[in-house]
Amino acid sequence: MSAELGGVAGLGAADDLAPTREPGLPASIDIFDTTLRDGAQFEGISLTVEDKLRVAEQLDRLGVRWIEGGYPQANPKDAEFFRRAPTELKLSTADLVAFGSTRRPLGKVDDDTTLRALVEAGVGTACIVGKSWDYHVLEALQTTLDEGAAMVGDSVRFLKGEGLRVFFDAEHFFDGYKANPEFALRVLEAAAVNGADCLVLCDTNGGSLPHDVERITAQVAATFDDVQIGIHTQNDSGCAVANSVAAVRGGATQLQGTVNGYGERTGNANLMTCIPNLQLKLGVRCLPEGRLERLTAVSRHVAELVNLPPHPSDPYVGASAFAHKGGLHTSALGKAGGATYEHIDPDVVGNHTRVLVSDLGGRSGMSLKAKELGVDLDDRAAAVLTDELKDLEAKGFVFEAADASLELLMRRAAGWRQPFFRIEGWRVTTYHRLPGDVAGADGPDTAASVDTEATIKVWVGDERLIAVGEGNGPVNALDTALRRAILPSYPALQHLLLIDFKVRVLDSSSGTGAVTRVLIDSTDGERTWSTIGVSENVIEASWQALSDAVVWLLLHS
Repeated sequence: MSAELGGVAGLGAADDLAPTREPGLPASIDIFDTTLRDGAQFEGISLTVEDKLRVAEQLDRLGVRWIEGGYPQANPKDAEFFRRAPTELKLSTADLVAFGSTRRPLGKVDDDTTLRALVEAGVGTACIVGKSWDYHVLEALQTTLDEGAAMVGDSVRFLKGEGLRVFFDAEHFFDGYKANPEFALRVLEAAAVNGADCLVLCDTNGGSLPHDVERITAQVAATFDDVQIGIHTQNDSGCAVANSVAAVRGGATQLQGTVNGYGERTGNANLMTCIPNLQLKLGVRCLPEGRLERLTAVSRHVAELVNLPPHPSDPYVGASAFAHKGGLHTSALGKAGGATYEHIDPDVVGNHTRVLVSDLGGRSGMSLKAKELGVDLDDRAAAVLTDELKDLEAKGFVFEAADASLELLMRRAAGWRQPFFRIEGWRVTTYHRLPGDVAGADGPDTAASVDTEATIKVWVGDERLIAVGEGNGPVNALDTALRRAILPSYPALQHLLLIDFKVRVLDSSSGTGAVTRVLIDSTDGERTWSTIGVSENVIEASWQALSDAVVWLLLHS
């Protein structure tokens, strides 16, 4: 077994530490990604064709076996994706799959527009969905159980006759099996005898639990021992990942899911958790050699492409997945490394250990964090800074969310003083001009406006500089004034961009006099860093965070 499987990853990646695969578990399974179809139904996601092409590239980079591209007959966007994909995508590990449904009740396969669209999609594999719960056949389709099974069999036979590989998604299978196992199996049989290459058991409502999924999947796998069994789970009960793993234990060898668990309602099975659970814990290979270490990068890249923030608490790939805050944890990490409080080596999935410095930590954590940030902090300085940090956190600072400010704090504790500029003082004025204050050429102005101006006095070396900046608010005006004053001395500032600005009221009971915390995210196009400020004056808090952002950039430039 390769080192990529990682074994007990917190302890190392040697072959003798790799997991022993249980009897009956497959050596490998196929990963079927449906981010572009089922995942795109997640609230807040709206993918362009260009987005879909870029996501598909990332999925292929990860090494999934199947990429479900969409429903070519449902909308022009999916149809265009399938038109462009053959020439614009250079897939090395994955094959594209077109999604559709069975023929209509009492309809004919020859003139069914959905089935014809699957044939004309230009791919070699189709995945069709059909009802396997008698309740849905009788009530939703308003047809007989005989016709429900015939719709599946006829559609699979037609697509196979057109030369396609066919996967059959048995919708609501687990609910249907519990209600009427005879009919649920009859639907699978209709697909199997007509040539279906995989029978996918779908927990469409997401309400099943792992013990039922494993038991039912095992019964199906024993009944259809010559056809591949797949699993497709939703996360409505919070069990999508557990249900997927349970299904593999029951005999499924195709696992359907999405990047980051995107999907309708509460989402689909998160492949970023399913894959390492199976590969690292159970020894079931999911990806080609050398691809597992790309998991975190692909997760975050796709999050950017779909324009949703990554979930920091996601297992394996989240920014907090290997972040340590408590004093006992960070102390143990310093002595024994990740094995003490990390269930795998983060490098195996492309992530890394982070130490969060807070009032819960101690000197060991402070020293580890200093080392991570490249700061030489001796024991005495670490002890002093630990006490100082606890006082600052009591006032509202949260340095785990602002590594750049923490690094500057550490450097100052070690005796460093920033040499770039010294602030003598600054002033911000805001003028709210009411409608009608100024008469224009066409009469009084009917729109109110707010004008903000900042004046800053700053020393660069022995030179005293005064600059004025205007902006659409106090922070923007201060930023403009500071840049105007020191940009000639520090050209690197021209690349600084503030990309996020968050304000939180810490003591709402104090009303407008409450302490506020400001977090600023900045970038220079290559790096991103976060800084913090806390004050009863929101402009002062903003200045603290802004000033730290500028100093950090100059330090690292």
